[in-house]
Formats: sequence, C-alpha cells, structure tokens
Amino acid sequence: MKFNWTEPALEDLEAIQAYIAKDSSFYARQFIERIFDAATKLEPFSEIGRRVPKAEERTDIRELIFQGHRIIYLTQPEHITIIAVIHGSRDLAGMEGKPW
Repeated sequence: MKFNWTEPALEDLEAIQAYIAKDSSFYARQFIERIFDAATKLEPFSEIGRRVPKAEERTDIRELIFQGHRIIYLTQPEHITIIAVIHGSRDLAGMEGKPW
C-alpha cells in the first residue's frame, strides 16, 4: 500500500514542531517523530482510525488520535494520504476550507 503526506499536512507538522520548540527543540523533534511513527501504523490497517464526524457522509476520511492531535487521512484501495494534523481542541466545523 502506498503512503504519503500532503504539503498542508507537512506544514501542520512544521507548525507543531515550531510551537513545541519554543520550550524544547529536543522534545519538538521527538514529538514529530512519534507522529510519523503513529501514522505508519496505518499502512497495514487503514481502517484503524475512526471516521471523522464532521466529514459528513464521507467514509474515506478517517482520523487517528495521537496525544491530543488528530491525524486526518484519506483512504483509497491501495493508497493512504495524510491530509492534516490538527490539535484536537480545534473545531473542524468552524474551519474555513476543511482539509478534505
């Protein structure tokens, strides 16, 4: 199964890392590595995440929760695409331009 990250998802990771790095660059790098590790677990088990409630009728949009962050991804028969990494406290309903 192919696995990739969109540019906006990688920008999300950069923003998360920059925020954590204000306190500790070591822990910022470590946290991002752990997000990557969590996401790679999707490769053999793409259905492991729950459906995103705000994605209405879309069954191909799922999320994996990792330490308060939502790793939102698109599932296709032979492909997984990470489309966003968003803090769990953010309101998806109020977002302009939903990630999907």
